[in-house]
Amino acid sequence: MTTTADVSGTPLSPVFPTRYREAEARSARIARPLKLVGGVREVDEDLMARLGAGFLLCDEVGDRLAEAMRMRAGEPGRVSMRDFSTRLDGGPGALADPPPALADFFAAVEATPDWVDHALIAEGGRVARRLGRNAADVLLQLSLIGGYRFGGPTDLLVATGGLTGDMTRRRIAETQKWSVAIMQPDALLPYAEGWRLTVHVRAMHALVNRAFTESWDVERWGLPINQTDQAATLGLFDGVLLLGSRALGVPITRAESHAVMHLWKYVGWLMGVDDQWLVDSERERHRLNYHVVRAQADITAAGPELAQAIMATVGALPYGRFRRERTLSMLTAFLGVRSMRELGLPVRLPWATVTAIAANTVRYRVLHRGEAGKRRLERWGDRVAQRVLHDYYGDAEQDVGALDTPTRGR
Repeated sequence: MTTTADVSGTPLSPVFPTRYREAEARSARIARPLKLVGGVREVDEDLMARLGAGFLLCDEVGDRLAEAMRMRAGEPGRVSMRDFSTRLDGGPGALADPPPALADFFAAVEATPDWVDHALIAEGGRVARRLGRNAADVLLQLSLIGGYRFGGPTDLLVATGGLTGDMTRRRIAETQKWSVAIMQPDALLPYAEGWRLTVHVRAMHALVNRAFTESWDVERWGLPINQTDQAATLGLFDGVLLLGSRALGVPITRAESHAVMHLWKYVGWLMGVDDQWLVDSERERHRLNYHVVRAQADITAAGPELAQAIMATVGALPYGRFRRERTLSMLTAFLGVRSMRELGLPVRLPWATVTAIAANTVRYRVLHRGEAGKRRLERWGDRVAQRVLHDYYGDAEQDVGALDTPTRGR
């Protein structure tokens, strides 16, 4: 599938995948809260067209690296896994004569844009850490499971085995590890842990896209990992995190929101998300997310499969029965009865949301006010994050999985 373009590369007459706006009435219903908080008066058809075109666009710098990593040994320009790891761990100068695709990839991620403000990123990390248990709840329930209501990325996860069967717990642990890492002080300075993990994830996405494109139904879904789905994922980590936390009673100021958005804007840039999907304000993100949801496909069989695998994993954690019931209760409040039934999940009364709002009212508005209170909240958030990581990893090493680099023709 192709698109025509003018000399600037802007699509003129794109042929969209069939998922585009497939179930728009349903999607508009689900996205109604985003329409309100995003101040959307009417659908922006130009934006919708760009989202449709984005289903067929990928991270080009990452794609060239992935192609070089999938070459057979001895082919000119091949990048080995050892080359990539040495360069990522050792920094500039770690390889005397890096292959062109590897040199270009690291030149791209090292070319930090002028708009990046590391002091603001650090503040965004502190704000995110202060969310504590609320961040873990929102990212698991509203961002992850809530995203299973649409086909495409869910079907890719099933195809890769990324969030099914025995891999569910491991993949959730790795996502938690990455999200916790990027919130730490100075974590996103070049070659700090959060920076390196983000670059690692970018390469992993590029490899998945390369490995599955030939067998993937591109006409139906677009590229396996594409720019529109990348923009959607970014929105689940910034705008949805803030929106969900507020729904649980957490007060977040405009300045705090701006700091969190700036952190994720830089993360998105590092991940290879196109500049047009990188925004500065929460309101801009909600507006974009509203249109992203309207562009989505209907739910597929992959959605219930993944949602139920997550719930089985939650039930297997320490205090699993209570955690499962608590998660179902909050999910019912976040997603609504209709979505719960679509995902094959049992509906529960929203008692957990009520107790979370009450606890957060006391925690944020009474006990931990002022600068000293913020520091206590950060320490609390760090303790929560470490407990969550231990629950998912157990005694295993807390790392992010190695890259899989199948060669061409296999």
